[in-house]
Amino acid sequence: MTRRVERRTCGAKIPWARLNLHKTRNDHNKPPTTTTTTTTSTSPTNPPTTDTSPTGDPKPDVTQCDPGKASTAPTPTAPALPPTTPPNSDPPPPYQLASKTACQKWTTGSSEPERDTWGKKVEFLLAVVGFAVDLGNVWRFPYICYQNGGGAFLVPYGIMLVLGGLPLFFMELALGQYHRNGCLTVWRRICPMLKGIGYAICIIDLYMAMYYNTILAWSVYYLVASFSSELPWTSCDNPWNTANCTLTADVRNATSNLTVSPAKEFFRNEVLEVDKSDGIGDIGRVKGSLALCLFSVFVLVYFSLWKGVKSTGKAVWVTALMPYVVLIILLVRGVTLPGATDGILYYLTPRFQMLHKPKVWVDAATQIFFSLGPGFGTLLALSSYNKFSNNCYRDALLTSSINCLTSFLAGFVIFSVLGYMANVQNKHISEVGEEGPGLVFTVYPEAIATMTGSVFWSIIFFLMLITLGLDSTFGGLEAMITGLCDEYPRLFGRHREIFVLALLLFIYVCALPTTTYGGMYIVDLLNNFGTGNPILFIVFVEATAVCWFYGAERFADDIERMLGSRPGRFWIVCWKYISPTFIFALFVCSFALGDGEMASSLPHWALALGWVITASSIVCIPLYIIYMFIVTPGTIRERIKTMIKPEEFVPPQLSQVNPNYGTHV
Repeated sequence: MTRRVERRTCGAKIPWARLNLHKTRNDHNKPPTTTTTTTTSTSPTNPPTTDTSPTGDPKPDVTQCDPGKASTAPTPTAPALPPTTPPNSDPPPPYQLASKTACQKWTTGSSEPERDTWGKKVEFLLAVVGFAVDLGNVWRFPYICYQNGGGAFLVPYGIMLVLGGLPLFFMELALGQYHRNGCLTVWRRICPMLKGIGYAICIIDLYMAMYYNTILAWSVYYLVASFSSELPWTSCDNPWNTANCTLTADVRNATSNLTVSPAKEFFRNEVLEVDKSDGIGDIGRVKGSLALCLFSVFVLVYFSLWKGVKSTGKAVWVTALMPYVVLIILLVRGVTLPGATDGILYYLTPRFQMLHKPKVWVDAATQIFFSLGPGFGTLLALSSYNKFSNNCYRDALLTSSINCLTSFLAGFVIFSVLGYMANVQNKHISEVGEEGPGLVFTVYPEAIATMTGSVFWSIIFFLMLITLGLDSTFGGLEAMITGLCDEYPRLFGRHREIFVLALLLFIYVCALPTTTYGGMYIVDLLNNFGTGNPILFIVFVEATAVCWFYGAERFADDIERMLGSRPGRFWIVCWKYISPTFIFALFVCSFALGDGEMASSLPHWALALGWVITASSIVCIPLYIIYMFIVTPGTIRERIKTMIKPEEFVPPQLSQVNPNYGTHV
């Protein structure tokens, strides 16, 4: 019976946001008094004890806030509630042990500043879904699915989700929500010597912002070009077309193998003008129209981030929901096209003989990992604005499931159109499909150009791409902003709007080379060397830090304090053994099965630059370890002990009521 009652008073059963003590009408007229705190023991031999201390200037209790008093001067405290249970019974809920204090914001002089929270729970869910569901769900998953066994690919995909992706996804959401800080402060608390993880994450997010926003700028260029009576990539009569340009309807009758679609020439010769560049060694000048499109993307990003979760929470209602509306519209249109059934069958038909190939399993692990996005610091940042007792376990299951189902849905949208294109050109479906940007900037626009009402379909398609990408760039930049503002509140946190403006201007200037004639080569360089391998290494170190330095059992205790229930043995085993092994194997395979074709196409200096970009983030971790070893006093053994010992941290929501709350077993 004792255990049952204690569990009933934990976390989710009594939401912290609702633990407001009811004030009597006369409470505010009482003079200052001495606060008496009564502690009741569960032991029958220990009678209740009291501790009398002056109230002085008590630290406000964020869990006992009275909204009506939050902005007023300090209110005198009232005597504590008398004990309501006998000495040998269960301890009362922690909110009965706290004094009635009118809450204020923790500002100057407080050890913990008041933190913004999401206006509504759904805003957090939309932000996480928007970050996880990005362009890769549209241009990568459908391609690798049919390439690696069609419907059979869902078997390794599901296994990698359950054993690798989901545990890491849940881990980051729980870490951010418990510590309520960004990537720098969290890892300092988990393992002080591994604070370099936070700096490495910031550098990776910087690289991602430099090239990912450029891809969005390409979409903006297409969107603006779509507002015309006829799509510019419909014909071969434009100044950028070459003699090899062949209309889609004429491809089946073409005798030459050098035919190029007008959509492909529009992308390469008009949008990028890559034909004016001889490679990464000769990128040419900045293209003004692309630079303007990139600037418009940064303007949208700024006004979505400048106020923190207050502005981001409003933006995600559009950027997270619109892609689903457009996907459903495109799916309905796609399945009505001739040849769509062939494309969908090609997408789904299982080829189980492919499952014995290691590459299939590596592709499944890679896709699920980069789709969910642990390691970028975004999940830490977004969940840090949650209420302490929010059910992040349920959120992890819900948002990761939505992400995977969205990828699956996008496959129907893409392959219904690929089947249609194969029917029009009299080709096999494998001959018309492409992976990556080529799929959404050449193949799909080419198909749209042959449809009735092509202008409308083009507008909504590129609007979908823009909104898909904006959510992800919001997340990456918010991870960096939150991490720096939390770790350096006096330098950055006080004037967030100015800091965000300065940061985005800096990133915009750094991203201008990607808008040159050879900018596509820089985008490929940053994509392959800036984020891929480094993020795998960082997540491996993260999992090691949480499960072996901080302790998986201790981490499970933290989750129990928040949710009122302890994670099962499955999660602990995954965190300690399966997930680190999953990431390490993926990291090794990424080198063994790397893109040798790209490496061989780069000049030696560009390849060396790529490895410098890779090392620039990874090196933050060992450099900070060395720095901390130097500045930490004591013997070598004492230094190492100090460096790996987690900081003592009790969330304000617990420290203001009962420091032992949530630890009952």
